[in-house]
Amino acid sequence: MEQRLFHMLQLQDRLNRKIDPGWLEAGHAWYRAIWVEAAELMEHYGWKWWKAQSHDLEQIRLELIDIWHFGLSAELARCGGDLEAAAESMRAQIDGGAHTESDFRANVEALALNALSRHRLSMPHFLALLKEAGTGFDDLYRIYVGKNVLNRFRQDHGYQEGTYVKSWDGREDNEHLAELAAGLESEGDLFEAELYESLLKRYPRLR
Repeated sequence: MEQRLFHMLQLQDRLNRKIDPGWLEAGHAWYRAIWVEAAELMEHYGWKWWKAQSHDLEQIRLELIDIWHFGLSAELARCGGDLEAAAESMRAQIDGGAHTESDFRANVEALALNALSRHRLSMPHFLALLKEAGTGFDDLYRIYVGKNVLNRFRQDHGYQEGTYVKSWDGREDNEHLAELAAGLESEGDLFEAELYESLLKRYPRLR
């Protein structure tokens, strides 16, 4: 697990530097992004007792992946960019076995409260939410690496400038990503390189 944490932190640092080379010194409020995404997560799970609601598991998982991006960034910033220290810190939180709630909504609130009070991601509450969404750490790793590749692809093709096309052939790029990733082995640098190449071949502006 620590090796995978290190790899994901490494990928997040690379992406952050691509967007903003001085991101570590910029003082971005990653904790704020976590609690705002937590509110969106709650919306997808449902909390309104006065109307019928269903749990949108696909969107719940996507929101958790977004929260994970911000959590990795927050821990890296807290550790001054030290990848090993950040990985050890996140693993220590898991090994510490902190108390989590038995209810999904309560865990979302605890995650948001931790972000507001400690300016970091609560690993125990995050993993509890991941489990309740039917997703394990191995799935998190595979989905995160894939989304990281897509985020880099977006940046390389005009995302910041507003020229990137997000929907191709009637489907969003996330859907194309999931389809392409499903046909590849999800381990190591080869997966990342092959997935990026597959996106290049499918992106309509490069055909």
